[in-house]
Parts: sequence; C-alpha cells; structure tokens
Amino acid sequence: MKIPKQRALILMAFGIGAGLLSGMFGLGGGIIIVPGLMFALGMDQRRAHGTSLAGVFLISCSSFFTYWTHDHIDWPVVLWLSIGSVAGSLVGAELLKRLSKRTLTIAFVCILVIAGVRMFFKIDATGEMILNAPTAAWLVVIGIVVGALAGMLGIGGGLMSVPILVIFFHVSPAVAKGTSLAVVIPTAFSGTLQNLRNKNTDLTAAAIVSSTGIITAIAGGWIAARMNDTMSNFLFAVLLIFIAGRMLLQLRKQREITPIGE
Repeated sequence: MKIPKQRALILMAFGIGAGLLSGMFGLGGGIIIVPGLMFALGMDQRRAHGTSLAGVFLISCSSFFTYWTHDHIDWPVVLWLSIGSVAGSLVGAELLKRLSKRTLTIAFVCILVIAGVRMFFKIDATGEMILNAPTAAWLVVIGIVVGALAGMLGIGGGLMSVPILVIFFHVSPAVAKGTSLAVVIPTAFSGTLQNLRNKNTDLTAAAIVSSTGIITAIAGGWIAARMNDTMSNFLFAVLLIFIAGRMLLQLRKQREITPIGE
C-alpha cells in the first residue's frame, strides 16, 4: 500500500526520535511512536500501540548491537527476564484487544509519569547481583509484568526493567540498558505476532518508522556515552511528563464528546 509523502515523512520523524531514545536510554521508543501515531496521524489507539511495538522491534535490534559491542549485556539476566516477558507480551497483546481505549490511555500515562518522576532522582547502583534460584524466579515474574505492558501499550519495557535492574538488582546503568534492549527484542517480536493475528498492526507504517529509527539508535548510543547523566535524566524526565500531559489533555477532549467506555 502506497503512503502519501507527507505521512511517510512524519513517520520517519517519529522514527528519528524513537531511535535516539532507544540508543540513549535503553528503551524501545514506543513513548514517542504511540502518541505520534495517535495525534499527528489520527491512528486508532489500539492500532497505534500494535504498530508501535512492531517498529520497536527493529529499532531495539539496532540499539542492542551498540551495547553488545561494548559488552554491556548480562546474558543470564536476559534469559530469565525473556522467559517471563515473552509470555507476558502475549497476555498484553490480548488485553490490547479487550480493554477500552480510555483504560489503555490511563495505563500508558501512568507509566510515563512514574518513569518521569523516577528520572529526576539519581540512581546509585552499588553492590553485586547474585543470580540464584529466588533471583531467577523474581526476574521471570518481573519479565511477565514488563512483557504484558509491552504487548498492551506498544512500549519496549525498558521504562520498568532498567530502573528495576539498577535499584533492586545492583546492575550498572549501562548494563541495565543493554540487558533491557536484549529482552525487548523477543518481547516485541512475540507481541507483534499476536497483534498481527488481532489485526492491530500497520506493518507499512512500522517499517517506515524503523527505517530512520535504526540509524538514529546507533547515534543515540554514541550520545549516551558522552552526555552528562544528570542532564540526560532531566531532559528525559521532562519529555515523559510532557507527553503524559499531552495525552491527558487529549483524553479529556475525547471524554467530552464520547462515552466513557469507548
């Protein structure tokens, strides 16, 4: 299907932003893609989430290789998180089909606000992670929750997994980001397959978004290695809260003209 030039350029612009976020913060980029698809292109809420997850898959692959070359991947953690997140992404994709648009929007805004507030505070990763049976079990549980959010909201899951790994498992920020991206790949892939079955994905739009996102993800990784942590976290927090506020305003407008359950 042929896409108008203006629409394609807008999608590519979203890809640029999503790629930069992915490379700089270990995220999939859905926090940029989802609002962009909804507000700039008027895409349906569920279809925007599903399309975003498909674009996140390819963008995350690009970011992942940047972290991999710097040996910032904890593979045992990737294994246990992935087991839970793949299963969780299938649950999330099913919830995407069943939950109301209002519920999806509120859930997405909550994730943005929580992540934004968290970024205002310095996170100190000290100590050493001991991977034993209880730790592995917790990683699987966390993976299920993160995967469900990814499948339902069209995000990669790094918004939750990165701070959890740093704060509770004493993983360094760089390794937490790389590990998160490694988990995002199978999570986004499995969630996208389920979304395709539910007809909640525009593959053409996802391909255009990821075409530029793949390139800027590499640039984002380069910037992350050189940007001051305090400034990086502050800018990211402002971005998240701005997007959350914009979505709440949009939700308020929709509530004035449509029934709550829509």
